[in-house]
Amino acid sequence: MAERLPLFATTARGTEDLLAEELRELGARRIRQDRGGVRFLASLYEALQVCLWSRIAMRVLYPLGEFEARGAEGLYEAAASVPWEEHLTPDHTFAVEATLRDSEHSHSGFVALKVKDALVDRMRGTLGARPDVNTREPDVRVVAHLAKEKLSLSLDLCGEPLNRRGYRVRPTAAPLKETLAAALLRAANYTGEEPLVDPMCGSGTLLIEAGFIARHRAPGIGRPFAVERWPHQGPRARELLEDLRADARRNERKVLFPILGFDKDPEALEAARRNIKAARLSEEIQVAEGDATKPLPLPKPGGLLITNPPYGERIGTGGQKGMKTFYFKLGESFQELDGWRAHILSGNPGFESAFHARPSSRREVWNGPIECELLGYRLGRWGAPLAERRSEPALGPSKQTPDVAPVRPEHEGEEEA
Repeated sequence: MAERLPLFATTARGTEDLLAEELRELGARRIRQDRGGVRFLASLYEALQVCLWSRIAMRVLYPLGEFEARGAEGLYEAAASVPWEEHLTPDHTFAVEATLRDSEHSHSGFVALKVKDALVDRMRGTLGARPDVNTREPDVRVVAHLAKEKLSLSLDLCGEPLNRRGYRVRPTAAPLKETLAAALLRAANYTGEEPLVDPMCGSGTLLIEAGFIARHRAPGIGRPFAVERWPHQGPRARELLEDLRADARRNERKVLFPILGFDKDPEALEAARRNIKAARLSEEIQVAEGDATKPLPLPKPGGLLITNPPYGERIGTGGQKGMKTFYFKLGESFQELDGWRAHILSGNPGFESAFHARPSSRREVWNGPIECELLGYRLGRWGAPLAERRSEPALGPSKQTPDVAPVRPEHEGEEEA
């Protein structure tokens, strides 16, 4: 790897600014937000720091180029122009993943196949032999993205997406992605220095991500990264990661404030307990049966309430009217929590009016294909009727205390774009 390379970290739409803040704390330079991700410069050390410590990024990609690619021949010719012999050897395996947006092609598998054909043909022509395909655990993962007729080709430093922390041993229906949960916690300015409760915790993703933050645990500490198997960078990457992992383990800290989860579904609670155990946070996180529409045993003087209310699957029948009734009861219950602030991820357009409180902040985010809003509320004394709260000041931009000491970039005097 060159001294500093342009990289691209992907993230859920609506969280690009949060990822940009995080990357800056981790030592990245020349950071620029883009749709669905952030572009930045990093040395190998800084890139590995991002892989290990980023809570929000889904992938960290090393772009190889962008090409105009019309039709099947255009795909092949674009991919064949990449010097794959600089990144692969015949003794290493690879896989190609493809995604499409507004493309003339209807199947991502076809695009992946044309890129694969071009890669092996070029390798065979250049080196006299070709690498094998391994779709499960490749040494090098090629990512192809075709938007209309623009083909982007990249190498994935991480391999499996970074949301796969290794603790989701028992999922529930439509679980929140780990990376999105971490982004919501950053948006709520959670640093582990206050109590936290999720009154509808499901399989426990928000609780576990909060536990990682409070414990100062690197989210990637228990998983490998594809760059460790790259032909040319692998040995150095393994050496650097050994030091980074050891340093991360040494700097974990004790959790000083309670992290609590409640749910009325026994199966969800069992899933949460198993996932919390797999995350090695059983001492830090407590879960219990509880109905979010009724009083819960919460500590005083308060802290952060953060939750992702169900969209209907777990509140029985009744359709939209039943959901609005449920949200109304949530509003009544939450507004009794003096000293607590709330951040609620809403994927239902009827939530805000039914909750009968004016949010003090809002952020548009995408939970997979669902457009949502993260709504911030001040509870307790702010739970007066709406007409009495017209003068409530809006929340200003929050500042996140870095949970990782910023890395000193190699080019300290370099001007940021």
